[in-house]
Amino acid sequence: MNYQEVLDYLYSSLPMYHRVGAAAYKTDITNIVKLMEALGHPEQSFKAIHVAGTNGKGSVSHFLASVLRNSGYKVGLYTSPHLVDFRERIRINGLMIPEEYVAQFVNDNKKLFEEIEPSFFEMTVAMAFCYFREQMIDIAVVEVGMGGRLDSTNIISPLLSIITNIGFDHTQYLGDTLEAIAGEKAGIIKKGVPVVIGETQSQTQSIFMKKAEEANAQIFFADNSFKVEESELSTQHYLHATILKNEEYYSDIKTPLNGKYQLKNLATVSQAVDILRQIGYNITDTSFKIGIESVILDTGLRGRWEIMSTKPLMVCETAHNEDGIRCLVEKLEELNYSRVHIIYGCVNDKDYEKILSMLPTNARYYFCKPSVPRGLDVNKLYKSAEKLGLFGYKYKTIGDAIAAAREITLDKEIVIITGSIFLVADAIAEFERELIEEQEQTDENSAL
Repeated sequence: MNYQEVLDYLYSSLPMYHRVGAAAYKTDITNIVKLMEALGHPEQSFKAIHVAGTNGKGSVSHFLASVLRNSGYKVGLYTSPHLVDFRERIRINGLMIPEEYVAQFVNDNKKLFEEIEPSFFEMTVAMAFCYFREQMIDIAVVEVGMGGRLDSTNIISPLLSIITNIGFDHTQYLGDTLEAIAGEKAGIIKKGVPVVIGETQSQTQSIFMKKAEEANAQIFFADNSFKVEESELSTQHYLHATILKNEEYYSDIKTPLNGKYQLKNLATVSQAVDILRQIGYNITDTSFKIGIESVILDTGLRGRWEIMSTKPLMVCETAHNEDGIRCLVEKLEELNYSRVHIIYGCVNDKDYEKILSMLPTNARYYFCKPSVPRGLDVNKLYKSAEKLGLFGYKYKTIGDAIAAAREITLDKEIVIITGSIFLVADAIAEFERELIEEQEQTDENSAL
């Protein structure tokens, strides 16, 4: 099978949680253990940082990968889900895994997959770890898929564990209280391995401290040690911040991840870097600053307050749960836009009515369905939104919604595309398609 045939095989043969939901969720790690044994335990071949949390784990993972890369290390990065290209999940120093490797890995192990019957996620974890082993990386940053205790990535023995925060998401699998969710995510805390907690929360603090004590793991609450403040220099394209630890630690840190919630993530990263330095990693102040500033260029991170166009201003934001939407709404309230347009779509296993109730009623809405089987029917979404006083229209495709918003959005107004990672993925693909068509038209005109 060539690369495209391999992708078709993976998507059709292996259950993929982000497409089908519960049918792909595994309640134990039996399959990944079997895969690691059959593949010669690639998870034991590299050092790693393990990152869990409800929100922020993707940004923190990319920040750390960028900082370590700019410190001279060969860095593997495993994240999920992908937005446009499957290979986004597995990178080394920002470069996506080659198509040839993906095809060869699946062709070589097809019989093994048919025997063990792993999920799509379990297979991608195995692929990533085998690729990292082959490429002899210095360190990997591994993002948890869901939860922690039963996640397929939890077979690694990291040198540092990180839990960014705890919020309500995937409650049907992880529990419907913050305490229960924290218990699942605390499952990545390993014996003798230091752990960073990004955000101190009264409901969960004792759970992490108890687990760390049982594991004899040193625990650090990042927001107790580091205070990160936004500076007046922040612009539409960059968030500027000062990181404080006792006295000033870093001034004028600049990042293109321009959401105010990134202040919490920067505190978490600062704490993690402190620990990495203590255990022997050579990370200078300069490489830290450059890593934070060049995180998008160095790691390919997409969809975090990503500006897709300026006329009109259109932004993709992967807020998809209560905490994410809350941060988004707070940011919109602070910004000086005369009107907000929101292109919104979500998946059907979220508490979408609760999330809709958090959105501003004075915005104009463009409802559509993400192009995954789990996508919530737009008619159902529209009716729920209407009951909650959200005014807008429904559209068949993300392209239709973008076109409608583009037509009526004025200067000093903003369009936000949010609600689901998959809707953001659809939007990015649509903008990229438009760019390709524009370039083809330009080339054609030049040839005349």
